[in-house]
Amino acid sequence: MNLQELATKINACVEDVDLVAARKYMEENKELLKDNKSLLKRNARELFDFLLNASESNSKPLSREEVAATNAINLYATRFDIRGLKIAVKNHSELLLREDITPYLNKDARILLEGMGAIQKSN
Repeated sequence: MNLQELATKINACVEDVDLVAARKYMEENKELLKDNKSLLKRNARELFDFLLNASESNSKPLSREEVAATNAINLYATRFDIRGLKIAVKNHSELLLREDITPYLNKDARILLEGMGAIQKSN
């Protein structure tokens, strides 16, 4: 498969929201795509940049339990359920210590957790 065919396949996968296939193509041809990112459409380019940043930072993805805990924290914050939020923070304190958790929190959760001192204030 040549470079043009690869870019066409990746762009088609991203347009069809087949992100698993797009990611597989990108990971298998990472070095080739680094030099030829201009062949990718905007969404595909952003996905590729995200994959590069994730692989360079060596951050591990969230597990199912961590995603569930994050969703619970977001729900408690949206409902302004401070008691539930405190319990969730107590039970999942190690999750909130991760530096890469803030993008997974909604605005309500960020504000409340920053006020509680559970996470660092964002700039």
